[in-house]
Amino acid sequence: MLLRRAGDGVIAIGQPAHAWVSGQLARAWGNTRFGTVEPYEDVCLAAEQHDAGMAAWEVRPTFNERTGLPRSFMELSLDEHLEIWWSAAPLVAAQSPYAAILVSMHGTALYERRDLARLSAEDADRVRAFLAGQRELQEQLLAALGADPQVVRRNQRLVWTWDSLSLALLLDWPPFELEGVPAADGEIDVAVRDGTLDPWPFAAPALTVRCEGRRLAGPYADQEEMRAALAAAPWETVVISVRDTRPQ
Repeated sequence: MLLRRAGDGVIAIGQPAHAWVSGQLARAWGNTRFGTVEPYEDVCLAAEQHDAGMAAWEVRPTFNERTGLPRSFMELSLDEHLEIWWSAAPLVAAQSPYAAILVSMHGTALYERRDLARLSAEDADRVRAFLAGQRELQEQLLAALGADPQVVRRNQRLVWTWDSLSLALLLDWPPFELEGVPAADGEIDVAVRDGTLDPWPFAAPALTVRCEGRRLAGPYADQEEMRAALAAAPWETVVISVRDTRPQ
């Protein structure tokens, strides 16, 4: 769950809704400088479904006693996070094995960034087991599909880029830098500033994305009160536009 500040409260945006924004970015992506997305439908599906494992958690989110709000995606326990990411790729495989490879690789990319030295020995072993299991799954799917590993790796970096950009826009991160973005020839860093991206990676000169969230006031006294408030909270549409500032 993303918690987007809005006046005195927050808009609680589910991870699947954030992933939908990633998919909207994916479907608009590509131009002479940034190349194309291939295989288009499978890669866009991976972007849209990369947080499929979060869907069940979003129905009954857990409580952050410090804030009195639902836990954000950055506040999940290791148990919650591992359960979510173990389930993600198998859920997507029923739609597209290729997309499932990218979802699995997204999960391993997240865990490869963890500092295992800061975990207990038991938790570090659980993370290593997750990484080993996901890499085995990826190898099996790659072999079954006969997919080009270099192309798959490029597409995983695209999914990572769209995920990062979606988070940046929804959580008001800019100014923000997207590093190592796959382009038609090598990689490019993309600066996100004040509703613009430089260099511009989309086909059209402007893009609007949207998703829905639920407006919460809070803080709430306990998990039961928070869940009841979330279930009754009004829906609110979040609309974000970006544009190319170069002369057309």
